[in-house]
Amino acid sequence: MNLLNSLPTHSMTMSDSSSTNLLDTIQGPNDLKKIEPERLTELAEEIRNRLITSLSNTGGHLGPNLGVVELTIAMHRVFDTPTDKFLFDVSHQGYVHKMLTGRAKQIGSIRQYEGLNGFLLRTESEHDCYGAGHAGTALSAALGMASARDLKGEDNHVIAVAGDAAFTCGPTLEALNNIAEATDRCIVVLNDNEWSIDKNVGALAKYFNALQSHPAYNDIRAKAASLVEKVAGPSARKFAQKVERNAKNMILPNVLFEKFGMRYYGPIDGHDLPSLIKSFEYLKEQDEPVILHIITEKGRGYQPALDKPGKFHGLGPYNIEDGSTTSGAPTFSELFGRAVTDFAKEDKSITAITAAMPGGTKLETFKAELPERYFDVGIAEEHAALFACGHATQGLKPFLAIYSTFMQRAYDMIVHDMALQNLPIRLCMDRGGLSGDDGPTHHGLFDIGYLRHVPGLVHMQPKDEDEFIDMLWTMAKYEDGPIAIRYPRGNGPGVSIKDRPELLTIGEAEVIQEGTDVCLIPLGTMMEVALETKEQLEGKGYSVTLINPRWIKPLDASTIKRLSANSKVVCTFEDHVLYNGFGLSIIELLHDEVIDTPVERIGWPDEFIEHGKPEILRKKHGITSEAAIGKILPHLEVT
Repeated sequence: MNLLNSLPTHSMTMSDSSSTNLLDTIQGPNDLKKIEPERLTELAEEIRNRLITSLSNTGGHLGPNLGVVELTIAMHRVFDTPTDKFLFDVSHQGYVHKMLTGRAKQIGSIRQYEGLNGFLLRTESEHDCYGAGHAGTALSAALGMASARDLKGEDNHVIAVAGDAAFTCGPTLEALNNIAEATDRCIVVLNDNEWSIDKNVGALAKYFNALQSHPAYNDIRAKAASLVEKVAGPSARKFAQKVERNAKNMILPNVLFEKFGMRYYGPIDGHDLPSLIKSFEYLKEQDEPVILHIITEKGRGYQPALDKPGKFHGLGPYNIEDGSTTSGAPTFSELFGRAVTDFAKEDKSITAITAAMPGGTKLETFKAELPERYFDVGIAEEHAALFACGHATQGLKPFLAIYSTFMQRAYDMIVHDMALQNLPIRLCMDRGGLSGDDGPTHHGLFDIGYLRHVPGLVHMQPKDEDEFIDMLWTMAKYEDGPIAIRYPRGNGPGVSIKDRPELLTIGEAEVIQEGTDVCLIPLGTMMEVALETKEQLEGKGYSVTLINPRWIKPLDASTIKRLSANSKVVCTFEDHVLYNGFGLSIIELLHDEVIDTPVERIGWPDEFIEHGKPEILRKKHGITSEAAIGKILPHLEVT
């Protein structure tokens, strides 16, 4: 429905026009409401400049936030948080919301230790009514809030903002299916920019693109709105609405949202502030679930972000002049993308599957060189897992690349579909371990715990780049069931990679050094901390065993039992929570074998770890060689 010709003008309070920096005058949404309407475009420009400047130093989700400046201004202009509730799907596009709710002067601390979080947190501000970090949560949570409001007899507004990519998520569609039954009043904003992190894919993405570009639909929509203005009376208005709905159905069959019982409005320009404000003023008076479809430009106002929207979805510090970033040694993600692509060139049964993350997982390499065997299923991890199962039943060798934190969403498929049927799916879990600046929604600190008890599943972690390629090669050749690998964000220790990978023996550890006093067992890249610990212990005169376990499951039980029994104390190291982690598996093994050597563990505590640089967080939480020494020495100094 075209709202703009018939909506009431929004009443706005005039303020002192002498202010030269509008953003710094805003301590909360009420201050925004005092700004003259003709200066709101000036405010939008200030916000963009502040974002571009601040994030060049800290990194962050620049592109998405540049795209929602006008939308967020309009929402806070019309509605009243914290009474009214704003939910941003994923919430990576919440920086502007933070700036308009009293946190503009802190935006330079975004994603820094003890600074603003890169996502919304209920504990950070009363204006952040719902925390997020994963896609597809906003509509269901908003529906729950609206239902609670109705039950309590309250009258506030609930507004959910979701990108078009979120509508490929199962929870979003489940919420749409339930929304008309659960509440009479809820506002959904479809922020349509054709991008999530990478270019959106699938039927729904094509549908939204057709909806916003079809000239016949836009022409008939305008005519229907004109008819409303010309014909008096409620019956004529209802007739015009019916004409409009039927026209859309004739041109674009099965118009999605009105089939779900929601009134659809749009599409409108998501950067036209007066239009957005008038639209929200109208929609807040509607007593039915409504959806406003807006068209925005990801990266608006900064040419490098417009040129490379995938890169500027989320990145580290950059050169503000041209958007360039520094590059160092290849990351584990980059090594993964290159290796799996090379393997697939030799083995035509290898396929690559991702859930809207070709850039993050670096499967963009595979996509570019072997597009016919590359599959991006959108933000749909459950579907991706089942899709991979289908490939495996037909003799293909799927590599399923999903971040550790997002693989949680496909857990039932791992148990029920992969493991129970013993299908050889290759689970490649990027960001296995701390994810630093991204914070608790993205730390991959739970995958050992949720995988190690699954029958028949093999799980491993490499200590360096060369071993990583060997493990990927071993996965490519493994056909006896599901097999998983976890690897960290960023670079490894810088080990050179040999020309041809080696096939590793499942469940066989690497014994680097044998000693008699202390047995150190570091998992993966925690080898660096263990080596520091070894040097300090040897400097004190102690004899040290060092084992690279490689395998989380199955453990090399015989090696670990023998070397643990010959030591006075064992110490494990892992980039994972201690509860149900790798170290616990060592304790269980020694207990079952009645080996009484004490076990100390270095790993993350039983809490959600905040955001910050890994070195800061490791020092704070005792993931250091100093902490290990402190735990080990009491066992050696006993007389």
